Amino acid sequence: MRAVKGKAGLFLAVLVGLLLASCAQTPEEAEQEKIAAIIAEMSLEEKAELVVGTGMNLTGADGADAATLVDRLVPGAAGATSEMSHLGITPMVLADGPAGLRIRPTRDDNTATYYCTAFPIATQLASSWNTELVYRVGQAVGREVLEYGADILLAPALNLHRNPLCGRNFEYYSEDPLLTGKMAAAMVQGVQSQNVGTSIKHFAANNQETNRATIDTIVSERALRELYLEGFRIAVQEAQPWTVMSSYNKINGTYTSQNHDLLTKVLREDWGFRGFVMTDWLGGDDSVAQMEAGNDLLMPGNSRQKENIIAAVREGRLDESVLDRNVGRILNILIQSPRYKQYSYSNNPDLQAHALVARQAGTEGMVLLKNDGGTLPFSGNIKKMAAFGNTSYEIVTGGTGSGDVSEAYSVALIEGLENAGYSVFDSLKDAYAVYLKDAKAKQVADDSPLAQYMPKPRVEEMEVKASLMNKAVAESDIALITIGRNSGEFADRKEEADFYLTEREKALIRTVSETFRDRGKKTVVVLNIGGVIETSGWRDDPDAILLAWQPGQEAGNSIVDVLSGKVNPSGKLVDSFPMSYSDVPSAPNFPGMVLQSLSDEDLAGDSGREGTGFSGNVAEVVYEEDIYVGYRYYNSFDKDVAYEFGYGLSYTQFDYDNLQLSSEEFEDGITVTIDVKNIGPIAGKEVVQVYLGAPSVKLDKPREELAAFAKTDLLEPGQSQTLNFELSPRDLASYDTASSSWVAEAGRYEVKIGASSRDIKRTASFSLGEEIVVKKVNKALSPRREINRLQP
Repeated sequence: MRAVKGKAGLFLAVLVGLLLASCAQTPEEAEQEKIAAIIAEMSLEEKAELVVGTGMNLTGADGADAATLVDRLVPGAAGATSEMSHLGITPMVLADGPAGLRIRPTRDDNTATYYCTAFPIATQLASSWNTELVYRVGQAVGREVLEYGADILLAPALNLHRNPLCGRNFEYYSEDPLLTGKMAAAMVQGVQSQNVGTSIKHFAANNQETNRATIDTIVSERALRELYLEGFRIAVQEAQPWTVMSSYNKINGTYTSQNHDLLTKVLREDWGFRGFVMTDWLGGDDSVAQMEAGNDLLMPGNSRQKENIIAAVREGRLDESVLDRNVGRILNILIQSPRYKQYSYSNNPDLQAHALVARQAGTEGMVLLKNDGGTLPFSGNIKKMAAFGNTSYEIVTGGTGSGDVSEAYSVALIEGLENAGYSVFDSLKDAYAVYLKDAKAKQVADDSPLAQYMPKPRVEEMEVKASLMNKAVAESDIALITIGRNSGEFADRKEEADFYLTEREKALIRTVSETFRDRGKKTVVVLNIGGVIETSGWRDDPDAILLAWQPGQEAGNSIVDVLSGKVNPSGKLVDSFPMSYSDVPSAPNFPGMVLQSLSDEDLAGDSGREGTGFSGNVAEVVYEEDIYVGYRYYNSFDKDVAYEFGYGLSYTQFDYDNLQLSSEEFEDGITVTIDVKNIGPIAGKEVVQVYLGAPSVKLDKPREELAAFAKTDLLEPGQSQTLNFELSPRDLASYDTASSSWVAEAGRYEVKIGASSRDIKRTASFSLGEEIVVKKVNKALSPRREINRLQP
């Protein structure tokens, strides 16, 4: 073949080289090249527009015009990123929430409905201790996100249950970081299996609603690393969520959205996070600092933020390469989104199938707290119920605020009973209907802008007249009393008439229990609540107590599935139930102290304010309990509890046997095996919990910490299952602030296998000959002053 010479030859050589280079490129390299090309084409103004979102019509955002894009795409969604069609940049729709997709169920331009499935609250999902079940819930939620045209679900929420009065605990999983992280990872994996994204939130130490936008959380680096960051680390490293949402609060003096230590050193460098970070809505107060810290997207965005970012670049206060980096992170996720890939969404997810998932998740997350004399399940001669309590007729499916869902229906307890073939004492039912209608008519409507995010005032419990009580006991086979609680955004719960039952509620439980017991009949209390309450003062009165939590739209059916024995309860507590609120280790300092009171006029007059979502007073809270939260405190300090972490009864019994360790000396890891056998009369599942007691050489330690857990299959009577657990060096380690390292100290470690944190069935031990430095990490997030820490 004759050689090609001159310019033609050079052109051909270059063309061949480009083709070869193209063939050698990986898909990831091609994507990065495409993103770099888009960034190169963008003007400074367009970059600023992309990192500042759009969406809700809120004070501090750009008003009604900002909501136009969201209303056009998915009405009722929380926000969106900007659209730049000339650059091929499609918007991403961001939608709540933690218990299911939250969008508007009806639209002005058509008669169709857009209902979503209301799943059980996160605390209830965690109470199942079943990551496979949570994954299936995530799949169902993710399918609804996809089919309704959203791109990223603003969930799961995984802040720790530091204090039982936190108003949003229902959105979160547990007081334990391992359980929290595993549940969050399963949810992320389930949702993202449907090719949509998640945003794990609120990062981090966002453990209260009081002054949530201005509170400064003063906490040790060790408590942060071991407790408040650990669940997020697990979720990031096991599931790689598309996004992380920074929280409103400050940590040790710096807003989280402006905290380089948190968002860059910890999240990206220590953990390897690959997605982008967005603010909570109107979070933080300095857009330039947010850009530098690694908070890539500001939501829901306003014109001041764009102007400040542009001015900072032009004046040399913000390097444009930082803006390019943040834009690139957003585009990296955008090119994975269904809208960018032109997915043809149906607006018709399979809600019927998803309701079945919700019903199963509801039953499996319920916890049987008491069952004297085999009161439950209902025996064959139980046909007619006397349903007491306002909440028997108006079930609480879930919390309020961003964790709320617009479902097509909800099933009350009496409906669930009737669906299962039971009858309800009509005279009592009619009396409650009249009482509730009259009581609601007397309530004053709250027209404030935030009212939609907060629970409606609870109607005081009806006083049942003696004549009606006597008729109920004569004509019914069993009494059910439902106690309800609800909470949501912007406010924390109260001790009186919330954590503690009201006098009317306690009197109702006492009177009904005594009246029915005198006639040889039983009483069951159903707790339809979103968070921990006091039980020690009244739990002796009823014969059985079922913690039903807030089970979503199938609530009544799920509750009756357990009461009737159709499903054997297998849930376990994810929080300790203290004897009284004063026993809670954070009670003395929750929710902190106000340092400066700010009026609405003060905030309105601050025209330069960029965020600090929904106002608040200047305040701080000091985490003096340090690493001793929940059972870590109660067990280490020998404090009595009403019900311990991990507790839960079953309609059957289980035997634990043949605990074995793969070695008595720890090197790279140890395998723990245990046999679990159903020795009772009916099929059931058991949650097996592995706790680890570590030596305290230079670091003080809790008496034991959850190291692993698993749920058995449904075991028939007489059936056994062997469970295996792998313990790694990381499972042994505590955080040593002095060396910025995760360290497993030398000494003897005790393995405790239990049905709860205090019901330990089998123990074994192994030795670690020499200290192991498991991982050296960045020094970050240290408090600026000494903390008077709780110590054993």
